[in-house]
Amino acid sequence: MKLKAFLTSLFVSSVLLTQGQGGKIKFEQYQLPNGLKVILHQDKSTPIVAVTVLYHVGSKNENPERTGFAHFFEHLMFEGSPNIKRGEYMSLVKGAGGELNANTTQDRTFYYEVLPSNQLELGLWMESERMFQLTVDSVGIETQRNVVKEERRQRYDNRPYGTILEEMMKRAFTKHPYQWTPIGSMEHLSLAKDEEFKEFYKTFYVPNNAVLSIAGDFDPATTKALIAKYFGTIPKGTKSIPRPKIVEPEMTKEVRDVVYDNIQLPAVVHGFRMPAQGTPDYYAMDMLATILSRGNSSRLQKELVDKQQKAVFAGAFPLSSEDPGIALMFGIAGSTIKPEDLENAMDDEYNKLMNELISEEEFQKLRNQVETDFVSRNSGVAGIAESLANYQVYFGDANLINNEIDRYMKVTRADIQKAAQKYLRKTNRVSLFYLSKKDKK
Repeated sequence: MKLKAFLTSLFVSSVLLTQGQGGKIKFEQYQLPNGLKVILHQDKSTPIVAVTVLYHVGSKNENPERTGFAHFFEHLMFEGSPNIKRGEYMSLVKGAGGELNANTTQDRTFYYEVLPSNQLELGLWMESERMFQLTVDSVGIETQRNVVKEERRQRYDNRPYGTILEEMMKRAFTKHPYQWTPIGSMEHLSLAKDEEFKEFYKTFYVPNNAVLSIAGDFDPATTKALIAKYFGTIPKGTKSIPRPKIVEPEMTKEVRDVVYDNIQLPAVVHGFRMPAQGTPDYYAMDMLATILSRGNSSRLQKELVDKQQKAVFAGAFPLSSEDPGIALMFGIAGSTIKPEDLENAMDDEYNKLMNELISEEEFQKLRNQVETDFVSRNSGVAGIAESLANYQVYFGDANLINNEIDRYMKVTRADIQKAAQKYLRKTNRVSLFYLSKKDKK
């Protein structure tokens, strides 16, 4: 075990050294007059460049009667502009030898292209086109309505356990907009008029609500000139950007329910309320989840799956969020195991963390895992660009890409035990049993 820990530490150190002198990721940042924040990280080790734009809008910014808009725009933003024909966005990037994608959370929407470095201007032009003059018309809206509805069917409705997050969030939150997930309501999307989509675009997809983050092989002076050319003339948004200030009431008792799904094996799902990212307790909870479910030697794997054989799979996922959110813990029961028995075994593992300090050996292994994960997130240009943008938007400090790891390293064994005692209480959770529809009476 000591050799393994040493090798892990050696790996982390070697990767850090490749990021620059002192293990620091160097970057430059500035802001255009229209409010667009720009972050540049030069890395000439490979001839590629990541062009990314993060908009500070997610599902929590939506009208409760029009949920799903942020995720809908993740799709609509590929529809084109007056200068990019419908359906041409992806083909232009792929034709230049690049790749692209986007994702939406409750807090932000992120778009990126990874291109050969000589195609940097293409990426900047395309991102500026959809920021300035996206085509938002009835044809594109109807096309993407159908796309999102099909995604809903494939990823949620017709996928075993696909509704876990949705079913959890609507019970874990009663006031805060985290109560709905980014996929939103298909009924809301169907009822929405074209003007509502246009209004959403004008409100949120503006330079003063965005971060342009570029990482990779580029010349800084040339890049700044191109940024000024393509983004400098885009007008600043004039509409007030909604930022929900709702504070969810503290839970005082456990919420229990049963969900019937198209599944063969029952599941037990726990959602524990947890603090917002960046808080001291958040780091302790994140590390706690790693103890429970990271790797074959994690506690849930060893105890529930390997030793007791009450679960075929078990996991723990703290959902990093701008406002206080939840940590998901779940297990899929074996074919002969009752969900009550699996839940009792899961509770035993929570109780161990509440009642006992983790060992020094397990703690050192945990710290090594956290360091490795931190480095891995920032080992490629796309990951670096995204991290820089995230840190700037959520914390106002892009340099956390270099020193957030220090916050993790400050967490002690006692901090982890205190977090378990504070957040893994039954009165602080939603408990769901997922059962087969065949069992519904």
